[in-house]
Amino acid sequence: MLVSVCIPCYRSVLTLPTVVDEIRREFAAREGYDYQIVLVNDGSPDDTFGTITRLCREDPKIVGVDLSRNYGQASAKMAALAYATGDAVVYMDDDGQHPAAGIFSLLDKLDEGYDIVYARLPQKHHSRFKRITSALYQKVSEWIGNKPKGISVSSFTAWSRMAADAVRRYKSPFPAAGLYLNKITSRIANVDVPHRDRLAGTSGYTLGKLISLTVTALTNFSIIPLRAASFVGVICSVFGFITGVTMVIRKLINPRIAAGFTTSIAAQMFIGGVIMMILGILGEYVGRIYMTVSNMPQYTVRQAVNAPDEKKEDVR
Repeated sequence: MLVSVCIPCYRSVLTLPTVVDEIRREFAAREGYDYQIVLVNDGSPDDTFGTITRLCREDPKIVGVDLSRNYGQASAKMAALAYATGDAVVYMDDDGQHPAAGIFSLLDKLDEGYDIVYARLPQKHHSRFKRITSALYQKVSEWIGNKPKGISVSSFTAWSRMAADAVRRYKSPFPAAGLYLNKITSRIANVDVPHRDRLAGTSGYTLGKLISLTVTALTNFSIIPLRAASFVGVICSVFGFITGVTMVIRKLINPRIAAGFTTSIAAQMFIGGVIMMILGILGEYVGRIYMTVSNMPQYTVRQAVNAPDEKKEDVR
């Protein structure tokens, strides 16, 4: 069985050789398995692609892909998938926190008939900020129906060949492959895998990236924000009608009551804010539609090393 291990890389000079060596040792100890390692340099400012190139020269089973700029982890995963030829595809991080032995725990579960298997990390070695924001993101994804209930999502995951082929057809410039697969298959499972400390460096996970992920989750595969906006509009209309009727009745009962200038201004500001919020939601959808029909690319490959024959003509 050929397994494609795909690793998005960013500032990985100090960690990548160790991660790759561990993967190779684990596969050497397992009969019936062979590996392909796809390393994607996501516009890293250091010499990450130089490290990838050296690894590719040492081992023809390693494919190195250099993107033209930093596109983000989601796009780097899509770029790796384009070069993955294995019977199964495994994604893992470049920082050494995912043990290579966990690959086979994921594959064993995949062999039970599942299409997606996520590593559940019982004791995450992340900062408190990342743990809290990650949990929040997963709750939002579950609430809007983009994640099955009870499933813990992580970047250490295995896909069947069917799932990988399905994602290859996904051309949105705002890729969210995991969310896309949740709309295709319900055969999704978890496997407990230990989590380790980073080999070096610090996480690039920021509040801005969390917001971007959340917006993508809310708008790529869900119309719940639009429905929520409509609901808020109805509530505001009812509130405005009741307020208006109340003010008219009060004025008729007691003509000496002031017209309520402050109340009117507050109501107008509230309604104006709601309108702007709804327009912002609509604008987000329209903007994404525009960039999609404009054929905005998910990524652009500058060069590739040890690329499969069918992909060599695609490298620019």
